[in-house]
Formats: sequence, C-alpha cells, structure tokens
Amino acid sequence: MITFPNAKINLGLNIVAKRPDNYHNLETVFYPIPLQDALEVVDLSGEAKSRLHISGLQIDGDPDKNLIIKAYNLLRENFELPAVDIYLHKVIPFGAGLGGGSSDAAFMLSLLRDKYKLPLTDEDLLSLAARLGADCPFFLLNKPVLATGIGNEFSPISLSLKNYDLLLVKPDIAVPTAEAYSLVKPAYPEIPLSEVVKMPVEEWKNYMKNDFEPSVFARHPEIAQIKHRLYEAGALYASMSGSGSSLYGVFRNLPDLSDHFPGCFVWQGKCMY
Repeated sequence: MITFPNAKINLGLNIVAKRPDNYHNLETVFYPIPLQDALEVVDLSGEAKSRLHISGLQIDGDPDKNLIIKAYNLLRENFELPAVDIYLHKVIPFGAGLGGGSSDAAFMLSLLRDKYKLPLTDEDLLSLAARLGADCPFFLLNKPVLATGIGNEFSPISLSLKNYDLLLVKPDIAVPTAEAYSLVKPAYPEIPLSEVVKMPVEEWKNYMKNDFEPSVFARHPEIAQIKHRLYEAGALYASMSGSGSSLYGVFRNLPDLSDHFPGCFVWQGKCMY
C-alpha cells in the first residue's frame, strides 16, 4: 500500500508567550500544500524486524529513530503487526519549516490502520499522532487550521487560496529550531492572526508576520534576499515558513521562476484550498 504525505506552510507565526515548561505558545495558520513524499509499506515474510529504506533526499541519523519507525512501533504496542519493509521516497526538504517528518509519521499511522484494518477511529489516530509530535495531528486533518498552544491546538478557519499559485524556495542553509526560538522575544500582536487571515491576500504583507524572520534574516542575509526577490517577481505575499529556512510566495499568476534561485530547492504549484 502506498500513500503520499504532503508538506505544509505557515501563514503567519506569532510567538506570544514563553511557558513554564520552556516551550512557547504561538499562533499560526497551518496550510497544506501538494509537495509530497511517497511512502509504501510491504509485508516481510520470515523477518523479525521492520526495515526503512530511503531514496530521494537523504536523511541523516539513525533510521530506527525516524518518526516513521516510531509510528509503526507505537501501533505495534497494541496490535499484532507483521514485520514490514518501509519505502520512503523523500522529496520534502527537511529542516525547512515544512513539517515533512511529521507528515510522514501521520500518514504512516493512517496507512497502517487502513492496510491492516485496525479498529481505530479518526479520533484515536489523532491522539496517537499527538504522541509523536505537536503538529503530527494536523496532517491527519490536512485542511487549513489556526494552530495555537505549542502548535497542537487546532481551530477551523475559513480560508480559500484556490485561485492562487505558490512558489517555494529552500536555500542550502540550516536554521536550528532551538536557536531560532532563543532569539525571539514573545509578544502578543496588535491584531490577532485569526483576524489578519480574513483580510485580502494583498494586505497580508502589512499585517501578517513571522516572528522568526528578524533574527534569522540578520544571521542569514541570503534568506532575506530570497524574500525580497519573491516580492520583486510579483508575489502578493511572501514569508519564511516556520523557523525556516524555506520561503514561499503567493502569486495571482506565477511566472516561470525556476531559474531565478540557483543552488536552491524550488517547487511551484497550485494552492490546495
């Protein structure tokens, strides 16, 4: 059985308060985009241990600590699952603020439920996904939501970008998430994001902010330059996604910009919702 985990972008990101547990409360809009990995699970016969095979973009680290394996092991705690070969073709850049790892894990839970007809409701899957990561449950919902708390509390929003194009640019730069948070001074915005997102897209650039941008841009001027070039190319709104380092532009009519960002991962497509 095969499935196609998709990425997300953040529309706005306000870091509003630091919590006693040293995490941060935030408000952001998670918006799914049709940039996809491919994930397939095949039964193994006579094998005692599942195996993860990765193609496409290579992922550093121990495969046994990958969120996909953690998702499999989480279900295996309560269900008799066979050993499996897991094939992941990685397309979504990692360390980019796009949620690719969380999406892979969430889709793995859903795939295993469907493949082995496990007696799990959608609510059960959401609870399990939350044990893997704060934003994992979002990818089971996979529609625009206002995320608050530590990015784990979701509220429905009315938002349609179906008539718009999207350009995503990921430079070969890593932005450590912990470092990005350490450089932000939490504050509540003058206008809540839930109100800003209701404005016309043309007005977002005046009111919709990503609180990580000032410190990230100061340390990595190349990232700031990409945002500037997106606006020069006609973006109605451009922003960094999450804590970076990917950026995106929302366009009414997207020109061919595939050669405008040498050395970067570039993807363009239609907005899903």
